[in-house]
Amino acid sequence: DIAISLPIVAFLLPPLFFLVWAVQRKQAPGAVFYTQPRTGITKRAFNIIKFRTMFDFKQDESGLAKQAEKSDNRIYPFGSFLRRTSLDEIPQFINVLIGDMSVSGPRPHLIQHDKEFSNMLKAYYTRHYVKPGITGLAQTKGFRGEISEFQLLEKRIHYDLEYINHWSFLMDIEIVMITIWQVIFPQKTAY
Repeated sequence: DIAISLPIVAFLLPPLFFLVWAVQRKQAPGAVFYTQPRTGITKRAFNIIKFRTMFDFKQDESGLAKQAEKSDNRIYPFGSFLRRTSLDEIPQFINVLIGDMSVSGPRPHLIQHDKEFSNMLKAYYTRHYVKPGITGLAQTKGFRGEISEFQLLEKRIHYDLEYINHWSFLMDIEIVMITIWQVIFPQKTAY
């Protein structure tokens, strides 16, 4: 985690920060970063850090748990590019350095979705036996973005549990390599 995160935070994040800041000033003024509470290992809450990809407006509590949808009008144009290429996730390497996340592991969901999804799948909270990841086995298999139906949730959790039960260092390397490929050639589910 440190070997990957430290160079990214030291060398990639600063220039990317200034690029995002400059474009945001023109397209969607406001904070560069966006933090949101998520649940990590042993259900411990932490704030995930991302580049803000949506217009900076105040939301009521009901709007906080709304997943991004295809053609979502809350997303500004460059924010759409950041999401599609997963570059909005780069600040999460700070979360890795401070110990909240790992580079690879089950993606953390919104706290409200944790409660909702655990009512749908009994094995759901098993994914909290490990640190959440910036990327994971489920994402490399094409399960990322909006969870619009039960089967998508079921498949995602299946791969999260497969990762936990069969973890190896080589599996993590493979997940990282596939993720790099998917950043260069984004999936259709990336929006």
